[in-house]
Amino acid sequence: MSEATTPHLVVVGGGFAGLWATRALAKAPLRITLLDRHNHHLFQPLLYQVATAGLSAPDIAAPLRHILRAQKNVEVRLGTAVDVKPDARQVQLSDGTLLAYDYLLLATGATHGYFGHGEWAAHAPGLKTLDDALRLRRRLLLAFERAEAEPDPEERAAWLSFAIVGGGPTGVELAGTMAEIARHTLKNEFRHIDSRLATVRLIEAGPRVLPSFPPDLTDKAQRHLASLGVEVLTGTAVSHVDATGYRLGDRFVPARTIIWAAGVTASPLAASLGVPLDRAGRVEVTPDLSVPAHPEIFIGGDLAAVRRENGQPVPGVAPAAKQMGRHIAKALQARLRGQTTPAFRYRDYGNLATIGRMAAIVHIGRLKLSGVLAWWFWLAAHIYFLVGFRNRFVVLVNWAMAYWSYQRAARIILGAPEPPAPPDQDD
Repeated sequence: MSEATTPHLVVVGGGFAGLWATRALAKAPLRITLLDRHNHHLFQPLLYQVATAGLSAPDIAAPLRHILRAQKNVEVRLGTAVDVKPDARQVQLSDGTLLAYDYLLLATGATHGYFGHGEWAAHAPGLKTLDDALRLRRRLLLAFERAEAEPDPEERAAWLSFAIVGGGPTGVELAGTMAEIARHTLKNEFRHIDSRLATVRLIEAGPRVLPSFPPDLTDKAQRHLASLGVEVLTGTAVSHVDATGYRLGDRFVPARTIIWAAGVTASPLAASLGVPLDRAGRVEVTPDLSVPAHPEIFIGGDLAAVRRENGQPVPGVAPAAKQMGRHIAKALQARLRGQTTPAFRYRDYGNLATIGRMAAIVHIGRLKLSGVLAWWFWLAAHIYFLVGFRNRFVVLVNWAMAYWSYQRAARIILGAPEPPAPPDQDD
């Protein structure tokens, strides 16, 4: 089959769904273009470690071209998709280029959701990309530097006040790590402040943190967070965020470092398909993960609204995205052979979350673990799923060093210092 007659698959997004589908199609009679606005595949579950200076960016990311260098039917392309034209079977890039396809896989993931308050994003950044992680690390470390140089006690306290909005795994992991940094990593390094006096607050609007876990495990997680010095507020929603702090009901809390981990919304690219979307902006797909009325378009990862047999939504986690990617590859191969495409079935391999040094919770079927044993389980799982031997080795060495010394390996502030935010005149 010549290149001109070989069906062309365009994969938009080099995350778990897009990359796993691409690799599963290595021997398929397809010409594949993998398009991503970044040149790397990112292991998102460890992104918070980069944000908190435990790991460097290359430890949890690998160049897409390197990963796919031996797969001859793939071309990697750097670019940003801004529009899909289903009737013309074209993807439009930000530079105006039109990329024609026979089959299309959209796996562009999700971004931060602020529940209608997009203006909060400037003051409460989220954590989805390496750029986010590096900006957040800079903000976190600069807060201690600003506090060290601040003579006014109230302003100093605001710089040492940290808030994480959202009690899911990302929020819990960030809160536990930030408390350890303040109480152990930075201890005795400053002359005018005591880093151990920093306030770390985890704010969850729901009745408990880590709602996807059984209540007994979340109770253990919350108790461990408290032992680290994290103040956990549940049943409490943030009603306002600005450069100087946030509001809980009628109470304004001065804080210069706020992290958003409360909500996500699907990539805006889904809206260009002109098909039904759910409340989070995800595409309501058919059982084989294709788009209604456009069977040549598949949706994977956080962009797909998929429900399990029990009616519960498939969670937006890495294992689910990988399973979708592999399923779409099988469905495409079946299409090429003229066979019926199967329905997607999600296999739940359980939930894991780390709470801090040598503490985690694990829920797999009837198995429930917490504490040190759960932490070793969590560590082994994350090391195993990292892409590339170098990544696994470096992460293992860095974590071993952090365990014995409490030190963070990547505590470097890059770029020119930012001026302190001016006080909000309305408060």
